[in-house]
Amino acid sequence: MHRSVLVDEVIEFLKPEPAELILDATVGCGGHAEEILKRITPGGRLIGIDCDEKALEIAQERLRKFSGIFQLIYDNFKNLDKILARLNIKRIDGTLFDLGISSLQIDDASRGFSFRSPARLDMRMDEGLKMSAYEFVNSASFYELDGILKDYGGERYHKRIARAIVEQRQKDPIVNTTELARIIYKATPGYYRRSKIDPATRTFQAIRIAVNNELANLKDGLDKISHYLEPGGRLVVISFHSLEDRIVKRHFKEMVKKNIYVNLTKKPVIPKQAEVEENPRARSAKLRAVIENVSRSF
Repeated sequence: MHRSVLVDEVIEFLKPEPAELILDATVGCGGHAEEILKRITPGGRLIGIDCDEKALEIAQERLRKFSGIFQLIYDNFKNLDKILARLNIKRIDGTLFDLGISSLQIDDASRGFSFRSPARLDMRMDEGLKMSAYEFVNSASFYELDGILKDYGGERYHKRIARAIVEQRQKDPIVNTTELARIIYKATPGYYRRSKIDPATRTFQAIRIAVNNELANLKDGLDKISHYLEPGGRLVVISFHSLEDRIVKRHFKEMVKKNIYVNLTKKPVIPKQAEVEENPRARSAKLRAVIENVSRSF
């Protein structure tokens, strides 16, 4: 079971109360949603969005004791305006975005997210997307690969790796995860391969972000949700890498400057040591939160 991170902190900043309407924009396997639902009953309602159908199946089962007060939607949160319009929802009391990849996706080798297990290159959070990592790796130009590895992965040897990918695919298509990892290892110097972080980590992250259009989707979701928060409504975002956190930080700063939001977290909230020891994947999580300015007029 995927373990949701910063659960206590999410509840602390979101402050869900009975009869409230909460949007969980990345409901995943339902860990945060379960705790939220406990607190908004009686009279509350939760809308959960996720682009991973397998995660939604798990969430549906996990939350079934709350049947009738939650609704799960298979979609991307970039479309939250269309989703809420269909549901005739005009105002929300609180929203959570828990970004990034889940343990469910990483641990399922067939999804092609991990370089530690052989599988066809995929990396689609939404398996309905047309382009997988296989199509991307085998069709992107050298300049596109180079830019993405540099910008999305912060990869020091972005040119070497991009060039190695292009040279290899000219011989044969790059089909699986371990094959791509070997190309990366050969393209990087020996000392780099002996570092604490696996040399393939940044490249795989960059390709995943590109395939799922994660950063553009995040900007869309953040831009749209402000039109739905009630005055005094809260927005909580958990990010897992610096690119996401930078987008969230800048967006919140701009909205505070416009007097739309009030900041609740001057610095990002990070997991306590005990949580990191229990769940090492929580170590990179950062939580930021804002509240809709009560003096704002719509």
